[in-house]
Amino acid sequence: MPSDPKQAGRPRLTPAIADVRRAVRGVLEGLGGGADGEADAGGPAAPAADAPLVLVALSGGPDSLALAAGAAFEAPRAGLRAGAVIVDHGLQDGSADAAEAAANQARALGLDPVVVRTVEVAATGDGPEASARTARYAALDAVARETGAVRVLLGHTLDDQAETVLLGLARGSGGGSLQGMPATSGRYLRPLLGVPRRTTRQACHDAGFDPWDDPQNLDSAYARVRVREQVMPVLEHALGPGVAEALARTAEQLREDEAAFAEQIDEFIEEICEPAEAGIAVSVAALAANPAALRQRIIRHVVASEFGTALSRVQTLEVARLVTDWHGQGPIDLPGCRAARMGARLEFTAAG
Repeated sequence: MPSDPKQAGRPRLTPAIADVRRAVRGVLEGLGGGADGEADAGGPAAPAADAPLVLVALSGGPDSLALAAGAAFEAPRAGLRAGAVIVDHGLQDGSADAAEAAANQARALGLDPVVVRTVEVAATGDGPEASARTARYAALDAVARETGAVRVLLGHTLDDQAETVLLGLARGSGGGSLQGMPATSGRYLRPLLGVPRRTTRQACHDAGFDPWDDPQNLDSAYARVRVREQVMPVLEHALGPGVAEALARTAEQLREDEAAFAEQIDEFIEEICEPAEAGIAVSVAALAANPAALRQRIIRHVVASEFGTALSRVQTLEVARLVTDWHGQGPIDLPGCRAARMGARLEFTAAG
């Protein structure tokens, strides 16, 4: 880190730093009211004390550190306050020291408040990655509520997006997982989804930062690490450069298609659904008259919106057979609900 905190906030502008700042600016615009405080010498107008607060989820790695520097620069210009939250998962020796180093970096950048939160990662059947993620997001949510933050910025990059798409493809879980991570999800924003990892690392180098490299990012016990260290290099070698960019573009296009499709389904469902006792009913004739892809989407959408349950493909196809292959079979028990053919209607009711 530069010895002078003010220099940390104003490094020489380079293409990498400019790319990060531009990405952060794009998501912060509109969250604040524009800076209306007093300007210091050569800097932006300081945001008001009651200006909306955004928090950067900071690990100290190159992605989140570049994001923190970008937020420290851009937030005051958008009339926002910027702080940081550091989550110590306690999964390796020295994690507390790494968390404190990240907190010091955040303070040097002028972020305030800076909160370090230690969590306990419970062992679950979902694996270590999912368990750590669950604990991390619970901590981020808690700190956001405690500080009144309006948004939390996450440092996922274009490469993270590409890895997510590949993992979804390997699971065979359909177009939903191939959409990757959304740029906006509730209070969470991912400004760097269009920025390659090499750019965040270069931005840190250009600013004189010394980012922390998490040893777990090289641990092949994690599926994402295997994708990053083994699968992506093979794809780049076999297919040429630009695979990560192509996968990220695919995710963006699928997300746009899904948004349009979802809007059409919402309108269509209003026409073919009606209330049922303890649930909702769908016209069998309307479902049968539509292509399989639309029919299955409607089934998943109805169950998700009415009962908060995501059906697997196997479950969805089983319900669809009540429409397309009806021969008197009985109700189908699903997570949180039950589907049954009742004459000309397909009824979904809450599980008893």
